[in-house]
Amino acid sequence: QVQLVESGGGLVQAGGSLRLSCAASGGTFTSTYNTYAMGWFRQAPGKEREFVAAISRSGRATDISESVKGRFTIARGNAKNSVYLQMNSLKPEDSAVYSCAAKKSLGIAATPGEYDYWGQGTQVTVSS
Repeated sequence: QVQLVESGGGLVQAGGSLRLSCAASGGTFTSTYNTYAMGWFRQAPGKEREFVAAISRSGRATDISESVKGRFTIARGNAKNSVYLQMNSLKPEDSAVYSCAAKKSLGIAATPGEYDYWGQGTQVTVSS
């Protein structure tokens, strides 16, 4: 069973930065090869889950939501099947629960339904 664990959320003032981390464990070869493309989604209270960023298995392909482009970047970590989300110039509207997701099929995706595994989420709160 693959598990995803996020970390790095918290409270930050507007204009500040946070770095979210996500690591996958369990499953076959999870610690040996990058077997999953990974993504970040967020959900604010009363709103739909929103795509934030995604990265391919190799890390060479990425997709960033227009709402965060130029402020957020996604990158693969040194550990296999790990990913970071660097969030700069944070705004109050970025406040949400941020969740990491992993997909077994090739390619990156912005649709939640294409992901096979999900983390519990980490709260990000940006104060004005």
